[in-house]
Amino acid sequence: AATCSTRARVDANPRKRAEASPPSPIKQTRIHASKAKRLSVCTKARAPAGSSSPRPSEPSSLSCRHARFDMAAAMVWVPILEDGVFRFDVSEAARVAAGPSLSFAEPRRREVVLRDGAGRPAVVPECEVVGDDVHRVLIKLPSGTSFYGTGEASGPLERTGKRVFTWNTDAWGYGSGTTSLYQSHPWVLSILPDGKSLGVLADTTRRCEIDLRQESTIKFAALSAYPIITFGPFDTPAQVVASLSHAIGTVSMPSKWALGYHQCRFSYKSSERVLEVIRTFREKGIPCDVVWMDIDYMDGFRCFTFDNNRFADPKSMVDDLHSIGCKSIWMLDPGIKEEKGYFVYDGGSENDVWIKKADGSPFIGEVWPGDCVFPDFTSERIRTWWARLVRDFISNGVDGIWNDMNEPAMTTTTKTMPESNIHRGDADIGGVQNHSYYHNVYGMLMARSTYEGMVMYNTEKRPFVLTRAGFIGSQRYAATWTGDNLSNWEHLHMSLSMVLQLGLSGQPLSGPDIGGFAGNATPRLFGRWMGVGALFPFSRGHSEAGTVDHEPWSFGEECEEVCRLALLRRYRLLPHIYTLFYVSHKKGTPVAAPLFFADPQDTELRKIETTFLLGPLLVCASTLPDKGAHECAHKLPNGIWLPFDFGDSHPDLPVLYLRGGAILPVGLPIQHVGEASLGDDLSLLVALDENGKAEGVLFEDAGDGYGFTQGDYLLTYYVAEVHSSVVSVKVLKTEGSLKRPKRNLNISILLGGGAMISSRGVDGEEVHFTMPSEFEVSSLVATSELDLKERLETIRPIPDMDEPSGQEGTELSKTLIVLKSGDWFLKIVPWIGGRIISMTHVPSDSQWLHSRIEIHGYEEYSGTEYRSAGCIEEYKIVRGHLEQSCVEESKVCLEGDIGGGLVLQRHISILTDNPKIVQIDSSIEARSVGPGSGGFSRLVCLRVRHTFTLLHPTEVVVAFTAINGSKQEISLDSGEVMLEGGLRPNGEWTLVDRCSGLSMVNRFDHRQVSKCLVHWGTSDLNMELWSDERPVSKDTPLRICHQYEVTQT
Repeated sequence: AATCSTRARVDANPRKRAEASPPSPIKQTRIHASKAKRLSVCTKARAPAGSSSPRPSEPSSLSCRHARFDMAAAMVWVPILEDGVFRFDVSEAARVAAGPSLSFAEPRRREVVLRDGAGRPAVVPECEVVGDDVHRVLIKLPSGTSFYGTGEASGPLERTGKRVFTWNTDAWGYGSGTTSLYQSHPWVLSILPDGKSLGVLADTTRRCEIDLRQESTIKFAALSAYPIITFGPFDTPAQVVASLSHAIGTVSMPSKWALGYHQCRFSYKSSERVLEVIRTFREKGIPCDVVWMDIDYMDGFRCFTFDNNRFADPKSMVDDLHSIGCKSIWMLDPGIKEEKGYFVYDGGSENDVWIKKADGSPFIGEVWPGDCVFPDFTSERIRTWWARLVRDFISNGVDGIWNDMNEPAMTTTTKTMPESNIHRGDADIGGVQNHSYYHNVYGMLMARSTYEGMVMYNTEKRPFVLTRAGFIGSQRYAATWTGDNLSNWEHLHMSLSMVLQLGLSGQPLSGPDIGGFAGNATPRLFGRWMGVGALFPFSRGHSEAGTVDHEPWSFGEECEEVCRLALLRRYRLLPHIYTLFYVSHKKGTPVAAPLFFADPQDTELRKIETTFLLGPLLVCASTLPDKGAHECAHKLPNGIWLPFDFGDSHPDLPVLYLRGGAILPVGLPIQHVGEASLGDDLSLLVALDENGKAEGVLFEDAGDGYGFTQGDYLLTYYVAEVHSSVVSVKVLKTEGSLKRPKRNLNISILLGGGAMISSRGVDGEEVHFTMPSEFEVSSLVATSELDLKERLETIRPIPDMDEPSGQEGTELSKTLIVLKSGDWFLKIVPWIGGRIISMTHVPSDSQWLHSRIEIHGYEEYSGTEYRSAGCIEEYKIVRGHLEQSCVEESKVCLEGDIGGGLVLQRHISILTDNPKIVQIDSSIEARSVGPGSGGFSRLVCLRVRHTFTLLHPTEVVVAFTAINGSKQEISLDSGEVMLEGGLRPNGEWTLVDRCSGLSMVNRFDHRQVSKCLVHWGTSDLNMELWSDERPVSKDTPLRICHQYEVTQT
């Protein structure tokens, strides 16, 4: 296969022939078993073509070998949906032949052509078709355009210069350069230089490359023809996202309790522990509405079962939770244990619901329970079967469902099921297809089925479903989170951008695992993360098995207090957040939006990542360990922005501003949503604009159910205005049939600097009070600013520490060594094994290493046994100019004591004369070997071990020319391979990722290397270099010097 290029330019520039891609530097020959007993044959399965059986005819995957492009051609277009929305296809015939849309809420709307007053598109893409029917679309926009969207994507907020692949992937511990995460959104939001906005959707379910590396250019590449849908240009990005929602649907209106705080862990091991956690929240006065059950509640990880010992009476436990105002959410995975006598397996087999292999037998994959089968959610009949199981499961008192592992994920080297598997999809979503067609929508279809099962059980309650995997449009059925993140400051920072990107891609109900899932948070990291996480649309703390406890009180009194203040803020702001979700449900606008939404024409706002908007509310956070939000310089949009707090300002909490011209509804500080009632006192915070006016809106209903769809709600529009120094606040208009409750109204006018004046009245009646004079305002502001300064100075910030006292584990809180020069950006952890944990190739923005702080990445051992001395010791910096502040350098020398008078020394450098290359020169040296040994050490072996991340496991091979002259290639089906003698690489081997078009070349002196080891993991690859095994002396060290370079494949 190859890639396919489509080009589009404003005002339809002429066609251009694409340049031919350079040939691959590696000849792709195979190794036969007869040549190497320990080396497996590399094979590539493809789905059969032209079959009349229930096997699809298209290729099984997108392969990324390069080929010469055909002539690009402008795509044909028709107006659809509404003004400003256009559909583009390669040809009229391709439009007719296109499969149904799985992104559109109503797929038929993509097919209906608007006839009157639709106008013409401002941008017309062009398309090239090459190789195995790969279509590449190119859209050229004006210079200075900024790109956003692409759905669930790690790294920076602005996606300009980035590339992602839509292929739902279990991406535990992902980094800023990971190009495929758990969800797929083939969508780009473009902010043009003048502030106008254009959205582009590639309406394909297949693996799709989204390439934004060329200036002001969007490129898509995917197998088979697919429509391109453009939205706009419109005046604002909010209008583009709203227009997108008219196609893909809006978020399902959440219950109010679902917007409270959620507490989760993998796992709370018993019903007693669950109740203990929630009772502790209540005792400590920390708000919480929901507790979560991970897979350990099940009997042997069998879905729809309960462990008879640890969760013997789930209904009783849930009743106890409900009595103290807490809901429960329970996990369901798609993998069903293959076990006769297990009622789910037996029922599914009787009803023929399992995904099939190409030979027609049920596919069996390994997940948590062991061998599993998987429901084929592409069939309505099978979705209904699953929904009935959910319906019956809900009867145990379950309040919500958590769908995990539904990429679908496997604990095998491919990380998912074979692309040749067969789905018996209904005709209205695409019919019978292989897995490559339905992979990216499997999670969304599972969430849909789960949602429908909850509706079956109770039509009077709004379902709550959380899904890990999803596709653009998943918000119709489920919330989502940003997957298995890490407990470090980088992931705290990325969590803001990731939540915003999902909102820009149509999914407003999302959030990260607060505190980080993998690894141990420090007190300051956890508190800072809770400070901002409490203001995300979806707010949940979650942590991995084997880590320290991550409840708000687990990190000391100072952190506990910050968490309490942060969550009380959220609950006071719930009337506003709930209103934002109602508006999002009705109109499709994001709940949390980037700062540039306030002024799209201000280009300085486009890269700001630590500040975001909740409607007119501005949240300014800090993700710097040594600086609180109040110490950071925050760029504010033009206009009036007035700071305020609830008497809760703290160095580890975000700073809040309200836009001039806005009225913010605020509730009481409660412990859970069930404590509130419509008759409670209501507060309005008012920030007048330059004309002395302000307006705001408040949505109220029962907080659950569907009465609001029948008019049983109250939507109140408040206005404030100054006339002759008198402020009047009143209800301008209302919607809905819900009667206004009798309640007190507390009104505060913000003056600036945190100062405010307040008055009381009755909601629904006009309230008047006199504004102070300019002199009085200045005095109030100055006093308030001084009080705030003094308060912040007297509050002790959360203390930070390297590791939680007395607990196991470690995290990224000590000073990293940073090497940055030429093409490379490296991060090194000297305090655990001198490990390289990040190796980023800057020109391609690709992160190569798969690492945690304490394991994997680049490490070295001193013996043939796994994790022998050398990989966990503390290393010292012995040469280089690095200081405590970790200034960027191009080289460093590290040295670690590995015992027995030996040291392991490592010189890491980005070459000055060729900055495309990273060189690592390592040696085991004898420093103080006793004379009784004759000056020789114990037997040692220098074992260099690098763990590479595999974004596309089925598209990756290790290729090289062996010493014996044979051309060899090792793929993931090879398992573990040891290369010795003439089968060793002749000084160079290459990790080739055909899908990304990149290769990592590792060069070495084969005379220093006695063995080479290749080991395929579930999402990573080990490529190891082994020296001879022998004693060393001062004069006879062991040494391996090798280099890395990234090249285009």
